[in-house]
Amino acid sequence: MAPVRTYIFFTLNAVRVLSIVSLLLVFASSILVMVKDIEAVNDFEAANQSGNTTNVDLVNCDYIENSTVPNQIGGVFWAVINRLLIIFQVIILILSEVGWPAAFFDRFFPVLGTQFGLGALGIFQGLIGAAVLSQHVDDFTLVAAFFLFVLGCINMLLGLIFRESAKERRSITTWRDGPKDALPTHLPPVTSLNRSTTSTSAQSYTSSTVYEEKGRDLAEFGAARSGSRAGYGFGRQGEKAAGMKGFLISKPLETLPRYAARPTSSHSVSSQPPSASSRSPSPAPRPQFHSSKTAL
Repeated sequence: MAPVRTYIFFTLNAVRVLSIVSLLLVFASSILVMVKDIEAVNDFEAANQSGNTTNVDLVNCDYIENSTVPNQIGGVFWAVINRLLIIFQVIILILSEVGWPAAFFDRFFPVLGTQFGLGALGIFQGLIGAAVLSQHVDDFTLVAAFFLFVLGCINMLLGLIFRESAKERRSITTWRDGPKDALPTHLPPVTSLNRSTTSTSAQSYTSSTVYEEKGRDLAEFGAARSGSRAGYGFGRQGEKAAGMKGFLISKPLETLPRYAARPTSSHSVSSQPPSASSRSPSPAPRPQFHSSKTAL
């Protein structure tokens, strides 16, 4: 059994195809009605100019015969403008259903863009269908307008159900990419091969990390530099370089005492217990120091 996502995808795209078909029918019927209205107006004007006005009721009627043009001042102009606006709106809605250009709708007409659902589209379709059905038209135009009005109601219902995610659910590119939760949320069981691969990668990562830290430490102390910036170490060259930079190296203090006790040998130890006089320490000879270049 197919997942629910598949049924939603095909249902929304079926409604999209029917919506495009209904818009194309309204587009064709609007052009047909506009042509018939212009022909009827021409016949009416020709009859008035020829003086053939035997039927006074036709001359004083509210609409011109066989047309949707009102018999008033500027009636022809507003009737043609009405059909042209309907055709323009139908073209915009068809482009919105096709999804091209999406960047144009997202910037200049966001309610028909990818960030909104199908509710606004259904409202526009219902308004166009009601505007056409409110006039006396031929059968073809009547069926096309009623079909568009029904599809507008369906789109409004789908907009209430799916909200802004409707266009994403019916998108073909999103369908090819797969569901968002396709990646596993838990780690797979580790086999023997995976263990060896994991241990090898962990060891290589650890060794590379240690090598990088060691190289960073060496570079910090000047021991791993290039030939032009070689380290001076702790010799005379290093002391000279430090002195030129303003650093002073203090000499270490003496750590041994100035007078050291005389070491005792094992031959002077007797079997008799030591007396009180022998326990008193003898004065140790004063050590002699020889002068040298490094002596203080």
